[in-house]
Amino acid sequence: MPDGRLLVVSAREGRLLRREPDGSLVTHADLSGLSDPPAGNELVVDGRGNAYINGGGFDLMAGEEFAPGIVALVTPDGSARQVADGIAFPNGMLVTADNSTLIVAESYAKRLTAFNIAADGSLSNRRVWAELQDGVPDGICLDADNAVWYGDVPNKRCVRVREGGEVLQTVELDRGCFACALGGANRRTLFMMATEWNGPANMFDEPRTGQVLTVEAPTAGAGWP
Repeated sequence: MPDGRLLVVSAREGRLLRREPDGSLVTHADLSGLSDPPAGNELVVDGRGNAYINGGGFDLMAGEEFAPGIVALVTPDGSARQVADGIAFPNGMLVTADNSTLIVAESYAKRLTAFNIAADGSLSNRRVWAELQDGVPDGICLDADNAVWYGDVPNKRCVRVREGGEVLQTVELDRGCFACALGGANRRTLFMMATEWNGPANMFDEPRTGQVLTVEAPTAGAGWP
């Protein structure tokens, strides 16, 4: 949050937790009544303290059939409501630096989808920000040139695209890229979370193959996260 307190999604309980300065975890919002299963996949907090949490409309790990997911909004006072639906497996989300736009990765639709953000945090003007052809976006982040980086698990890469879908840069990896973020002293380091992916049933099998990888980015990060 803007005051430095950490927000954590507890998907199993359908709650958004807040870490207080003394280290304790308290319930910031109850998400359980907004969708089934509760939203709890990805989280982004904008510069005003509004938290957006998304989730699929089905339990991937349990092998359920696909159903579209939602985006929920939790305002700084802890009130929660649904602000978007019909999302084809929502994954990474970001908010632009001026708090005006939310971009969501729709993994199953192979696209990035944008919404306008109103003063009260509501979403409107849903539109395709980029069609990604064979790209399968997971975690995403934004840079100061208004380009988006997205992690791609099945294609084992991290890709930078501009609005409309033009590919600007690709970082090829030897395992799936689940998330990415621009950080470091000048926000010019691209951090990539990567691991081998053999499906939900084998998610916790040994050996553990997760890695944090870095590469210098051409442009600094912007917005949230």
